[in-house]
Amino acid sequence: MSIDGRPPAPLMSNPRADRVRDVAKLAGRPARLKTGRFVAEGPQAVREALLSHRDDVENGGPGVVLEVFATEACLDRLPELAELASDVTLRLATDEVIGAMATTISPQGIVAVCRIAEYDLDDVLASGARLIAVLCEVRDPGNAGTILRAADSAGADAVVLTASSVDIHNPKAVRSTAGSLFHLPVVTGVEFDFLMSAFRAHGLTVLAADGYGSVDLDRLQDESALRRLAPATSEEADGGDAPNAAVEPSQPRLENSTAWLFGNEAQGLSKTQLAEADYRVAVPVYGRAESLNVGTAATVCLYASARAQNR
Repeated sequence: MSIDGRPPAPLMSNPRADRVRDVAKLAGRPARLKTGRFVAEGPQAVREALLSHRDDVENGGPGVVLEVFATEACLDRLPELAELASDVTLRLATDEVIGAMATTISPQGIVAVCRIAEYDLDDVLASGARLIAVLCEVRDPGNAGTILRAADSAGADAVVLTASSVDIHNPKAVRSTAGSLFHLPVVTGVEFDFLMSAFRAHGLTVLAADGYGSVDLDRLQDESALRRLAPATSEEADGGDAPNAAVEPSQPRLENSTAWLFGNEAQGLSKTQLAEADYRVAVPVYGRAESLNVGTAATVCLYASARAQNR
């Protein structure tokens, strides 16, 4: 078989070959830190990685994808993946080789070795970011991936993971993002104090998602809708509020540029983190559940801001 018109390379058939082992090692954090690489598994993640790679190269960047390994059956089933991989190294491999490279039981015949993109927080903020999701010591890769995917869906400008948070390039985290990892800047390993200083320097309101918060998210959404729907007045033009849409001085506006803080799954946000936030916002629970999973709460909060900012 010729891939995209290129001469076929020898089929990779030895699951114990050094190259296969090198790729498999990227499942571990030490190898990722040493090489600056990680693995994307499955057609969805690889497709999004290749699309991001194409855009980056067109904009003069180094690209995202370094190598793609796929079975012939996968490329026959999804020929567009071979087309997208036309400018990267693409190797045919057996199911056994793909299985040895991947961490999932069924990697669906394709994996990609990708470059870990590095983003500078100041550059992200200087670009005019209006909505940022911050993971404060979130340790579960599934939750981290869910929040990143929610941030992408809500149109957030970036995701930030503080020091002690999970490695977002962990295989489970990468799978949980469903390709969103390749759609927006992800800043990792940021110290919390530095993060707060940077947010304030750029004028972002910092909201802490806290089940015991004194500010009700539903009320913030109602007030945002009233401001949007109420007729404008001269007072509003001068910086005041529209009729029937008054906001107490202690209430934030969801329309403003915002950084949301989401805490650890077990302990939530620490006292220090809560104290540094401008407001503590609670997602109301109307049923009998004790609380919301951090991924679910993050989705609700991010969409509340996105709706206010985009209407």
